[in-house]
Amino acid sequence: MSDVRLTSLSHGGGCGCKIAPAALTEILAKVPRPFLDPALLVGIETSDDAAVYRLNDEQAVVATTDFFMPIVDDPYDFGRIAATNALSDIYAMGARPIFALAIVGMPLNKLPVNVIQDILAGGASVCEAAGIPIAGGHSIDSVEPIYGLVALGVIHPQRVKRNSTARAGDAIVLGKALGVGILSAALKKGALPEEGYRQMLASTTQLNTVGHPLVEIPGVHSMTDVTGFGLLGHLAEICRGSRLGARVAFESLPVLPAALSLVQQGYNTGAAPRNWASYGHDVRLPDDLAPWQQALLCDPQTSGGLLVTCAPQAVTEVLSLFRDAGFASAAVIGQMQVGAVRITVDYRLDSPSESAAVQVTEIPG
Repeated sequence: MSDVRLTSLSHGGGCGCKIAPAALTEILAKVPRPFLDPALLVGIETSDDAAVYRLNDEQAVVATTDFFMPIVDDPYDFGRIAATNALSDIYAMGARPIFALAIVGMPLNKLPVNVIQDILAGGASVCEAAGIPIAGGHSIDSVEPIYGLVALGVIHPQRVKRNSTARAGDAIVLGKALGVGILSAALKKGALPEEGYRQMLASTTQLNTVGHPLVEIPGVHSMTDVTGFGLLGHLAEICRGSRLGARVAFESLPVLPAALSLVQQGYNTGAAPRNWASYGHDVRLPDDLAPWQQALLCDPQTSGGLLVTCAPQAVTEVLSLFRDAGFASAAVIGQMQVGAVRITVDYRLDSPSESAAVQVTEIPG
């Protein structure tokens, strides 16, 4: 281990580094649209998690890339988190990863070689756990440390799960607890207790492998993962793509216990208010919702959980699949609705139905 704190070498960390949704929309507004090959099943049109290209009637390749600056100081843990996060986009499409390429940018004048080796070793350990090789990559000498992966996967073209195919009445299921951004903010300020770090690491290094078997459930209609734009931001992408509204029950949200304590003390990220400025006009909040509750809804997640919409009758099977795969925090948090493309946040759902029957307000410590 080096005495250098990785988080001190970057202006941001994890998925909190992402360009805010509003700024990204402005940047892309005048970028020429490329020729669309009919075999390109999923491109940039709905801000989905990965591109999907049909090879033949039985196979499609899924491709994505994800990288960021350190969210933790331990180099091995940083590599693990970054790799887990990158592979999540493959699972969010319902695909099976097949190999990855490393993206490496390191300030060689500031970091010892052994620290960089540990970062790469952490990423390699995650890929080994996912059953895939890192088959190459690219590296540069950069001002800030950057690590991530290009990830590729395969899927049957008819089994791809998009973020734009939710249906009215679908239950909304969140696979992991919220609060990673809040924990990372406390870490940077030296205020994160050891238990909080343990919760953060356990969440961010848990591979979303459940995404691949979820495609076998007929009632699963759409899927994405919750990362830098926060819960509301990624749910807004589902709403826009599906042309539906959504209702979220705040009391049903699973939250990392350490994050719940810290956010009430005022810990927050700079990305959360930027996120709210980008999509808050499409969200209705209760008048008495506390600022910390709004911050939690917009908290940028690094390697966050899958966000799944499914038919009410599929909820039990979906939750069982999550929990059998080790996602103890998985919970129904709301419902897709006909109407304006808007997210309404309530404390609880007004009309309990089968899709809202299983709710979790706490997770195991």
